[in-house]
Amino acid sequence: MRNLYLEHSLKVFRSQLSISSVSDQDAYRAGLQPVSQWKAYGLNGYPGFIFIPNPFLPGCQRHWVKQCLKLYPQKPSVCNLDLHMAPEKTIDLWGQSKEQLRRKGSSKWEPRSLLEKLRWVTLGYHYNWDTKKYSANHHTPFPSDLAFLSEQVAAACGFQGFQAQAGILNYYHFDSSLGIHVDESELDHSWPLLSFSFGQSSIFLLGGLKREEAPTAMFMHSGDIMVMSGFSRLLYHAVPRVLPNPEGTALPSCLDQALSSDLPVGSVIEHSSDEDWQVCAKYLQSSRINMTIRQVLAEGQKFPEESGTDGKGRAPSEDSQHQENSRAKRLKPNTES
Repeated sequence: MRNLYLEHSLKVFRSQLSISSVSDQDAYRAGLQPVSQWKAYGLNGYPGFIFIPNPFLPGCQRHWVKQCLKLYPQKPSVCNLDLHMAPEKTIDLWGQSKEQLRRKGSSKWEPRSLLEKLRWVTLGYHYNWDTKKYSANHHTPFPSDLAFLSEQVAAACGFQGFQAQAGILNYYHFDSSLGIHVDESELDHSWPLLSFSFGQSSIFLLGGLKREEAPTAMFMHSGDIMVMSGFSRLLYHAVPRVLPNPEGTALPSCLDQALSSDLPVGSVIEHSSDEDWQVCAKYLQSSRINMTIRQVLAEGQKFPEESGTDGKGRAPSEDSQHQENSRAKRLKPNTES
């Protein structure tokens, strides 16, 4: 398959999806093809890992890109820019950036817009980068459209009842990377971690239960979805490099496709104006957006009582999830951290 290249003699196999768990109508409402048309793959040696090459309907990726740039960074969400900017300066990143992005040329020396300085946004239960924990007293409503999308993907992978309770959006540029880490802060690991990618491509490294285990590398392209569950839920992983999409065009062709004018009743997908998409497209010419969605608590579970923390999810630096984080080594391609 086009997305996976293996550094070891691991076999790629077709994964079985739960086709009956998601109606075609609900898939359409989430902007997805019917599950019967998806292709899904697993890797021997990585039980619970599922790779789904772009299952989105034509034009529907644009909705999620626009949400990640225009809507989801709005308050009460938390982002890296909150750490060193006054609250009134981060209320409308889109409004402050769109004209600058639209006029942006190819020079590396042009000043960056606020959207281009965005590195992460947290949704729902806000992750505390200092304590590596979530807390009950730092929570804002999770976006309903993203929750619906996540529920359909989880159900198709055999996880009916999944609740999207926390999200971390990462914004990458060609000089960005994500150090090796494991997502273990959620209190219930029986539910999967869902990952959605849009824009330029990247290399994803999937490691083992120990940091020093040699990883397997694969490409992630626009629209691709990864699901980490079971044994693979607590594996180390990293993104060492962001790459231009393999088609050699400014944007991958899947993002050039127009959205159908005939959306189903109850669709969470919204049409983007030409003006809005022009801004999004300019941003994506040198960027990649990744959404990771997780369930934090089991049904009926509560957070343990904590003392000595304010629960505010404050991060130590602008780029805690990227290579600038002084506490995480930058991953160089083809090396281990």
